[in-house]
Amino acid sequence: MATFKDFRNSVKPNWCPGCGDFSVQAAIQRAAANVGLEPDQLAVVSGIGCSGRISGYINAYGFHGIHGRSLPIAQGVKMANKDLTVIASGGDGDGFAIGLGHTIHAIRRNIDVTYIVMDNQIYGLTKGQTSPRSDVGFKTKSTPQGSIESALNVMEMALTAGATFVAQSFSTDLKELTALIEAGINHKGFSLINVFSPCVTYNKVNTYDWFKENLVKLSDVESYDPHNKMTAMKTLMENRGLVTGLIYQNTEQKSYQELITGYSESPLSESDLNISEDQFNGLVSEFM
Repeated sequence: MATFKDFRNSVKPNWCPGCGDFSVQAAIQRAAANVGLEPDQLAVVSGIGCSGRISGYINAYGFHGIHGRSLPIAQGVKMANKDLTVIASGGDGDGFAIGLGHTIHAIRRNIDVTYIVMDNQIYGLTKGQTSPRSDVGFKTKSTPQGSIESALNVMEMALTAGATFVAQSFSTDLKELTALIEAGINHKGFSLINVFSPCVTYNKVNTYDWFKENLVKLSDVESYDPHNKMTAMKTLMENRGLVTGLIYQNTEQKSYQELITGYSESPLSESDLNISEDQFNGLVSEFM
């Protein structure tokens, strides 16, 4: 059986020292081992940005896509080979700006993919501009007088869009983050896991200390029920979305694959795609 060390490779991450993404990488590797996967049973698909590099740092199938497009690729991978465990990953700019349309439709589609967003409330790779998660008044190179746009409330958005698994964590809490990724992998449907992953280089507001002072652990909330959507929404609104843990899970709704009529038990990746000359001629005859 594989251990988390089997999901390591020889590529050294070039994130800034102290970046929260290191912990996200470690949590994915630990979770993959804990649920009993082997490296060739996992595919990690990423977008662009600092977080996009993660697909190259894990010993598994990896695909480094383009900005905001990790989810279309990840969904295609899952549809072609449903036996693979597929993790999509990206940053808050990647998933909640240029890729927001894909995020919304992946949520409502409920395809069996786990989406891990490394949320640092800033664009790090392009040297410090506001992201959709930056608060009003946030000063960056693109908003020297402070942002005038409201931050996107992504967890509330996910619930409204019909998400069946919504969770949030903090990169310093490796134990909780690992457990949430395990639960997301085991969930039969789309799993959204937002991770507060501080940018130590460009975000001097939403720091590790800031999160420690402001985050509320749902495990400390008395009688919290993650299966009650109304409770989940109310709790998010009361705490400005700054909660960690399993926010909501719906185990009753079927996944996208379960609803497809005639979906083959055998993965498309194992199908014989060869066709005879007669079949080919029949397909192209109407264009001749």
